[in-house]
Amino acid sequence: MFNDTIVAISTALGEGAISIIRLSGNDSIEIVSKLFKGKNLIEVNSHTINYGHIINPEENSIVDEVLVSVMRAPKTFTAEDVVEINCHGGIFVTNKILEILLTHGARLAEPGEFTKRAFLNGRIDLTQAESVMDLINAKTEESLNVALNGLDGKVSQLIKNLREEVLFVVANIEVNIDYPEYDDAIKMSNEILKPKIFEVISKIEKILEYAKTGKILREGIKIAIIGRPNVGKSSLLNILMREERAIVTEIAGTTRDIIEGYINIGGIPLKIVDTAGIRETNDIIEAIGVKRSIKALEEAELVLLVLNNNEKLTESDKNLLKISESKQRIIIINKSDLETKIEKELLKNYIETTMLDDKSVDVIEKKIKDIYNLGDIKTKDQAYISNSRHIAKLKLAKRSLEDAIESIELEVPIDMVEIDVKDAWMTLGEILGEEVGDALLNELFSKFCLGK
Repeated sequence: MFNDTIVAISTALGEGAISIIRLSGNDSIEIVSKLFKGKNLIEVNSHTINYGHIINPEENSIVDEVLVSVMRAPKTFTAEDVVEINCHGGIFVTNKILEILLTHGARLAEPGEFTKRAFLNGRIDLTQAESVMDLINAKTEESLNVALNGLDGKVSQLIKNLREEVLFVVANIEVNIDYPEYDDAIKMSNEILKPKIFEVISKIEKILEYAKTGKILREGIKIAIIGRPNVGKSSLLNILMREERAIVTEIAGTTRDIIEGYINIGGIPLKIVDTAGIRETNDIIEAIGVKRSIKALEEAELVLLVLNNNEKLTESDKNLLKISESKQRIIIINKSDLETKIEKELLKNYIETTMLDDKSVDVIEKKIKDIYNLGDIKTKDQAYISNSRHIAKLKLAKRSLEDAIESIELEVPIDMVEIDVKDAWMTLGEILGEEVGDALLNELFSKFCLGK
């Protein structure tokens, strides 16, 4: 399909033991063989590693000692001839080899172009291609398992099974249209098509329910710690992170900007943001921090609202209770080791902690697990739909099938019902990469790293 040969550095650019430079395309073996001093790469067996040196033909000088892997089509990631050069991991030497390859027939790959070629060459479908990026970005074992299930084709099979069931409905409609004398259209719609469509809708609804968990596994949960100054927000961040990420003092307003960190609870990555204390202030710098804190609150999926057990509720506390009430929220009454002055009777569903011991962490983590049902998540065998694009397409397919049910109930002509059912079938196909345009593909693969 492709006439040119692409090349890119596939490892992170920096100093290290090795770097890998990858080529894919019809001329990849020939291009490298001209620059390789060692065995004749054109004659070596596929899937072999060959020791030698990369030379600079213009200067007739050795650039680096290397190992070159030769993999012939079609049994490669891209289904094309692929060559990988393992060189020493210096920035200069890696870039020098890349430069020589570019001047001898290879073209610099676009972001994600290796995976894009794997998709366009039929090596993987679009869900598997997107799982490659999920695999790279995985932050926990559970998110890794979700990505691996997608890469192994479990998500693809889930969608293919749905498409087959929708195709059964289409086939029955086609038979009735082609041979109307064999059956009554209304009777067939009510006795065969309608129950089957309801069955597919039910399966999609179940997948979408699981997708809520899948999205959490893939993207994690955004958590904002909010409260007025000096109630213990930074201390809370530090004990959750189990390290000193934020400065803790008795001086109100110490935290002037948001501080971020990741923790892992029940295999779920949680992005925690410690915000500046939200209050009225004349300090310009602190005011900017407060503004950013309010934005973090708006973007958060879970809010940890910290209050001081040793003080009565202030107007600032009451305002924070009000602006966060529409959010998923955990109210934390901190400094429970001190005299109680806060009006607990005005609060609901709170937990009490002191930031002086690890028990507070256990209480907070348990509460988070309970809210998101993180205790029973199993990712080894479950194919979770976690990609936002996939979820959106499933919802569209479900809507089309619901339209088909509505048409059947209104006794609309059977060929009109078929339009909605076919729309569902096509939409499910778009998840796998069938019937998708170049613009969507370019957008999806542009998010990949350069050498992938």
